[in-house]
Amino acid sequence: MRISPDLADSLALVARACAAGRDPWWVIGSAAMALAGLKDVVVADVDVLTSTADAPLVAAALNATRPAGKTGGDRFRSCFFTTSAAPLDIEIMGDLEVLSNGAWVPVRPQTRRAVEVGDVTVFIPHVAEQIEILRLFGRPKDLARAEKLGSL
Repeated sequence: MRISPDLADSLALVARACAAGRDPWWVIGSAAMALAGLKDVVVADVDVLTSTADAPLVAAALNATRPAGKTGGDRFRSCFFTTSAAPLDIEIMGDLEVLSNGAWVPVRPQTRRAVEVGDVTVFIPHVAEQIEILRLFGRPKDLARAEKLGSL
């Protein structure tokens, strides 16, 4: 697995910040796809999924802020924080939920794969579960990503 130095540095900050929490956490989205071994994936930010209880602790460790009024929008909601203090933007989502078929569905991975990045360990859902999550998100970009992940 080859990842960019910016992603590696951002993940190191995430791993250290997540040590402040008590609950399991995962990197999801494009960063998780890259960590799973998918080549040619563009990683613009690092999405971190954690509990609502841990989100403020992780955010404090990263000097992340809660954007005014932002909890997700019409399709997503969470205890949300963001920071641009790392090489890549980091988004922290406590107890992320997605609106699917008229109901809010929690995004809580059941699998947790440890990936060594330099001197830290980060966690991602297994590929099959990443695909399920992307399909649940249902946006065209997520469905395209799910299809790419299916090649692994």
